[in-house]
Amino acid sequence: MTTLNEIEQAVQMLPAPELAEFRRWFTQFNETLWDAQIERDVAQGRLDRLAAEALADFANGQAVEL
Repeated sequence: MTTLNEIEQAVQMLPAPELAEFRRWFTQFNETLWDAQIERDVAQGRLDRLAAEALADFANGQAVEL
């Protein structure tokens, strides 16, 4: 198995075009993980309180439209 240190060293040795391709890939990979985490949090009701607070703030005129 590859260690984190080995991965870091390999990334540091990438030529610029491959580093750019890796960065694009990793950004997409990370966004996919983030989306999955948000979906789990929503399904488990972890964001319900925050949503209720935001809706209440909006109803009370304490929010600004973007």
